[in-house]
Amino acid sequence: MQATIRDVARVAGVSIATVSRVLHGHENVRAGTRDRVHAAIEELQFRPNRLGRSLAERRHAANGIVFPDLSGPYYAEVVLGYEAVAAELGRSVLILSTHGRKAAPSMVEDMAGRCDGLVVLGRTVPDDVVARLAARGLPLVLLARPAVGDIDSVQAENAGSAARLAELVVGGGARRIVFVGDPDSSPDVQERCASLTRVAGQARDVTLDVVPPDGFGEADGAALATSALAADALADAYVCANDELALGVLSVLREHGVDVPGRVQVTGWDDVMAARYAGLTTVRQPMRELGATAARLLDERISGTRTDPRHEVLPTQLVVRTSTSRKEA
Repeated sequence: MQATIRDVARVAGVSIATVSRVLHGHENVRAGTRDRVHAAIEELQFRPNRLGRSLAERRHAANGIVFPDLSGPYYAEVVLGYEAVAAELGRSVLILSTHGRKAAPSMVEDMAGRCDGLVVLGRTVPDDVVARLAARGLPLVLLARPAVGDIDSVQAENAGSAARLAELVVGGGARRIVFVGDPDSSPDVQERCASLTRVAGQARDVTLDVVPPDGFGEADGAALATSALAADALADAYVCANDELALGVLSVLREHGVDVPGRVQVTGWDDVMAARYAGLTTVRQPMRELGATAARLLDERISGTRTDPRHEVLPTQLVVRTSTSRKEA
């Protein structure tokens, strides 16, 4: 049976609290007492229990990550990247999905009390909640969300790639463009929509309509395309906030014999695996690296190896396939 801290205290003839002080290098222990404790540790081949040490230090050896939702490949990839690095660093991961709940702020604050640091993705909670947690000294990293004060942040580049995407479909002949997405749903989507609007506004005879879908899955994209077909109101291009929406639009158009990209162009965002097989033009963003970078930054804050704020912006890449009318210039 593995020796415990109680066994060490008994053999050394000291209290458990004294053993704990020796293990943590406290100086308020006499040299002779310290020697007896170390001798007992060697005799019993005692190895400190990580959980016990974490509790003694009021630390949890766990990181938290807060998502607005856990459905869909984007969130899955971000979590995989985050968990991989956390595992390398010897930390467990607590995951909270707020999913639009009104109690999200209190849920996040409760979770903050059970972990050593927290990554907050998107608009899961208001800035004042984030600022309040930071004021308590909790290490924080904001993911896919603009910086708040001196809190670390990690984002993917949005504006430049969205502009290139808009130029691509306009160059392919699109005059009526529909952006399928809700700018209020996330800072990322808001940035993309703003960039698309700017490019469309600079082009001659081009209009851009923003159509928020009911959700962000394939079925929601399919419903939008089905409705447009029924009303005989197809746009020249559907620029979608993610690949799932775009794949739903694309599947309905192809099922009804609509010429893609001759009549309608379709684009997505993320570059999930299904997009490659469907020939979907999209923007590739480093989903796993977003999670991995957030985990590394958070560990630096928790361990105290860095105190200066960092704001990382990871590059994205336009990937042109057959769902648009021409190759990128």
